Amino acid sequence: MIAKDMIDKLCIIGVGLIGSSLSLALKREAAVGEVIGYGRNQANLEKGLELGVLDRYETTIAAAVEGADVIVVAVPLGAMQTVFAEIAKSARNDAVITDVGSAKGSVVQAALAEFGDSVSRFVPGHPIAGGEQSGVEAGYATLYQGRRVILTPLAQTDAAASARIEAMWRRCGADIEYLDVEHHDKVLAATSHLPHMLAYALVHQLSSLNDHEEIFRYAAGGFRDFTRIASSDPVMWRDVCIANGDALVDLIEQYQHELNSIAQAIRTADADELLRLFSHAKSQRDLQIGSC
Repeated sequence: MIAKDMIDKLCIIGVGLIGSSLSLALKREAAVGEVIGYGRNQANLEKGLELGVLDRYETTIAAAVEGADVIVVAVPLGAMQTVFAEIAKSARNDAVITDVGSAKGSVVQAALAEFGDSVSRFVPGHPIAGGEQSGVEAGYATLYQGRRVILTPLAQTDAAASARIEAMWRRCGADIEYLDVEHHDKVLAATSHLPHMLAYALVHQLSSLNDHEEIFRYAAGGFRDFTRIASSDPVMWRDVCIANGDALVDLIEQYQHELNSIAQAIRTADADELLRLFSHAKSQRDLQIGSC
């Protein structure tokens, strides 16, 4: 007997960490029949076959989506509209489409432009999981265990389509939450996009100093932990900045104000202000996240 949330043919457009981990998780749960991949890097696709992530791959989007009942788009935000346009030409009429982009506003605009009435089968999504490594070899089946996946369905989104994508992620061990598109982008700008900008900016600044090699040689664990995310895919984060620019720039400007306040307190040796600021930050982190 086939489970009601079983996916017969899953097509993954962009077989990197997120897509390959999704495939491996669903295969482990026997929740997918066939996984078809598409990407621009054929060597990566061949490795996907070798690792059992993919059952086959295609070299055109039209061939990859043919007959698929679920299509997952896992490409950089800047490529979404082009991919959606190709999917719209070739996907079967009842295929459910979702994405994994970390900013939803631009994705939704692209979907509305390309899918027309078929946007009812599109379920915008964002798994809050990942890492600095990319490519099919980076994937692993437990990536989504206990992690959040945020879905941001539109007013036009069919309830059955949303339920199908929710069931897919739950089979991977994920916890599902629903947000509206604008709120998602504001929250993720603060919790994900801004920290990446800070890490990139710090590494870029320090690397421009004359003694940068010595600085990096003596970097301790705190520096490595804080800047780890600066090893993330530059293309992906370029696209995130452009896609979620308004929310991100507002937060960057607020952060600059905080840094200016700290600099002024240091400049004037205002020990009380520094202690107040640091104590407040510590108490809020301990309260909201934990002290570990």
